[in-house]
Amino acid sequence: MARVALVTGGQRGIGAAISEGLKAAGRTVVASYAGNEAAAQAFTEQTGIPCYKFDVSNFTACTEAVERIEAEVGPIEVLVNNAGITRDAMLRKMNRTMWDEVIDTNLGSCYNMCKAVWDGMNARKFGRIVNIGSINGQAGQLGQVNYAAAKSGIHGFTKALAQEGARNQVTVNAVAPGYVDTEMVRAVPPDVLQKIIARIPIGRLGRAEDIARGVVFLTADEADFITGSTLSINGGQHMY
Repeated sequence: MARVALVTGGQRGIGAAISEGLKAAGRTVVASYAGNEAAAQAFTEQTGIPCYKFDVSNFTACTEAVERIEAEVGPIEVLVNNAGITRDAMLRKMNRTMWDEVIDTNLGSCYNMCKAVWDGMNARKFGRIVNIGSINGQAGQLGQVNYAAAKSGIHGFTKALAQEGARNQVTVNAVAPGYVDTEMVRAVPPDVLQKIIARIPIGRLGRAEDIARGVVFLTADEADFITGSTLSINGGQHMY
C-alpha cells in the first residue's frame, strides 16, 4: 500500500509541484488549502489529488483534519509543511496583526501539523517530515521581518524535532527555496525582478519542480540517514 503524503498549501505554486512530484513517486497524496474552492477543485480534477480545506494556523482545525484524512485515506506517513503567506511591510508600518498572521500561518502551522501526526509516526516507526523554509529565513530580507522570522524559526524547529524522532526512524528536514517563478514572485515589479535574477549565479529564477525534486528526495524511504538538515535550493544565491 502506498504511503499517504499530506502537503499543506499543496494545490498551488510550489505546493502543487510537490504534490504532483510525490504522486509520481508512488505516494498517495492529499493536499490542503485555505479558501480558494475553485482552484482546489480544478487541481483535483486535473491531478486526481484530493484537497481538504482547513486553516493550518488553527490547532484544532489541524487536529480534526488529520483525523479525518487518516480515517478516509490512511495513516499519514509523509508530511510537507508548505503552507505560507506574506504580509510585507517595513517594521515602522507593520502592525501586530500582520506579524501574528505570518507567524501563526508559516511557523505555527508546523507545530500544529507535526503535533497531529507525531504520535502516529513514532508508533509506526516511520515518518518523513519536510518543512519549507526560505532563503529569506537564512539571509533576511528588507520589509519581511515577520516572514524572515517565521522561516528562520522553521529551520530551528526542524533541527530540534529531528532529534526527537530519530530513534523511531522519523526524519525531519527542511528545504529552503530561493526565488522561484511563482505568481507571488512574478508580482514583483519587473525592474526589481531583474535585479533579483542578476544576483542568482545560475542566472534564472527557480522552477517549482526544482523544489519538488528536493522534497521527493528527502521523503523517500531510502533517505533514512538524513535528518535535521536544510537543503538550500536557490541557484547559488545564498550559500549557507
